[in-house]
Amino acid sequence: MKKALITGITGQDGSYLAEFLLEKKYEVHGIIRRSSVFNTDRIDHLYQDPHERNPRLFLHYGDLTDSTSLRGILEKTQPDELYNLGAQSHVRVSFDLPEYTADTVAMGALRLLEAVRDYERTHDRKIKLYQASSSEMFGAAPPPQSENTAFRPCSPYAVSKVAAFWHCVNYREAYGMFICNGILFNHESPRRGETFVTRKITKALGRIKHGLQSKLYLGNLEAKRDWGHARDYVESMWLMLQQEGADDYAVATGESYSVREFLEAAFTHAGLDWQKHVEFDPQYLRPNEVESLLGDPSKAREKLGWKPRISFTELVHMMVDADMESAAREKTLLDAGHSVPGGGGVPRG
Repeated sequence: MKKALITGITGQDGSYLAEFLLEKKYEVHGIIRRSSVFNTDRIDHLYQDPHERNPRLFLHYGDLTDSTSLRGILEKTQPDELYNLGAQSHVRVSFDLPEYTADTVAMGALRLLEAVRDYERTHDRKIKLYQASSSEMFGAAPPPQSENTAFRPCSPYAVSKVAAFWHCVNYREAYGMFICNGILFNHESPRRGETFVTRKITKALGRIKHGLQSKLYLGNLEAKRDWGHARDYVESMWLMLQQEGADDYAVATGESYSVREFLEAAFTHAGLDWQKHVEFDPQYLRPNEVESLLGDPSKAREKLGWKPRISFTELVHMMVDADMESAAREKTLLDAGHSVPGGGGVPRG
């Protein structure tokens, strides 16, 4: 049985990747940060009490800012594959928390690389490592963007991801380590964090449809992104680590849509006119905007045999339907006089 270790397992990508690997009969280990509240809701349906018979998902406390914890977890789990998905991944927030973003994203990757290098020297065995890179690294570079496009990052998050990317290339070339950079373009799902624009839209839409709020406030509606489904994209991560040699791949749908087009598709699916409910708020603008990201996935298609299965329209409808159900449950609770955890409000960001 292969073993995989996932940083950021409680995030959108981590939860889908854990599901995927468990279906492949892996033993899966995940790193979670200590918190005073549980933040494992995306993987609760996968988790088994370790006292039960034959569990295959295990969680370990650790942090990308703590190299001692990383080394200890590697020694304890001895994984065959390592997927580094952990990060402060919100682009707009990275302008407010640039130092923390750099510490978790750039230095976090470097700490992990050093921990893996020491582990490999000590145990004389290899770990295949996947590094979650980002299309945000392309920034102001004109579309379409591929593995050969020069990076022009436009945010502290993107700059940090560029640093992590080159750390990985350097360790691969200097030490012969098996490290793949997956340059994933935007990928969404009903599990997307509620402060990311796509989920912010569908979450608010569900509440508007059920009379729980009337307005949605957004920033730049003209930004264009290459949007796919996270479930499709985690398969590409696994495929990269199944190749004979390590390499870097851009993963995308090859289609681009604006935030305005996402709005139109979502509200139309719900039978509403978005222009009656959406207003502009400059606080959601980035200090340095990335206008257009459009990926060229030719290499991933040809070398990995990967292609997206879920279309843009299907993705939007899936997200809207999920948040419609969530809003309906919220309304039922409120009508019955129950309070809703978190107040049910629209998240900032």
